[in-house]
Amino acid sequence: MNKPGAIRILIADDHGVVREGLTSLINRRADMHVVGEARDGIEAVEQYTALQPDVALIDLRMPRMNGADAMKAIRERFPAARLIVLTTFDGNEDISLALRAGARGYLLKGSPTEDLLRCIRGVKAGQLCIPPEIAAKLSARFCNAPWDPRETELIRLISEDKDDNEIAGILNISERAVAANVERILEKLGVKERAMVKMLTSFPSAGTPR
Repeated sequence: MNKPGAIRILIADDHGVVREGLTSLINRRADMHVVGEARDGIEAVEQYTALQPDVALIDLRMPRMNGADAMKAIRERFPAARLIVLTTFDGNEDISLALRAGARGYLLKGSPTEDLLRCIRGVKAGQLCIPPEIAAKLSARFCNAPWDPRETELIRLISEDKDDNEIAGILNISERAVAANVERILEKLGVKERAMVKMLTSFPSAGTPR
């Protein structure tokens, strides 16, 4: 199937019916095309390496290698990989594992079709795709974390899109110190992307921590 300029998608799920359904749904869109399928985490890494798709949809619970470990392996080889978790699990630990592994989107399998398609297009464009119900759980963790005054100020500056050099100047510390503090904040939140910090501060129930 030749679709010039279409988003090239890899699907990794251990259920054949799910893969077939997603492939059929996606391939009906003029701007998307499934280029490969994987039945487990190891195949997901192999297929991603071979095909280097624009976006990969990855289930969390798969045999041989789970989705989080597969995403870590993919991101080690391809740091800019655009990965979306598509799963039935929405527990805090599942969400944290996925985001720490480098997922830029997290959707439940019961999500409306248009949400899935919007997420694929958004992640391909470099956006984060975290639905409100998932963001709410992250926001609760964000608000309840024990932030010290320096971290609170860093969070405010990150939410204002300041880079490490600008933050270092404002706080009168080295860029290395900024990077270390940002890493600690991401660790507390259980996420990998600093853009997630900005998203959480803009979420209605969050605000800047005190």
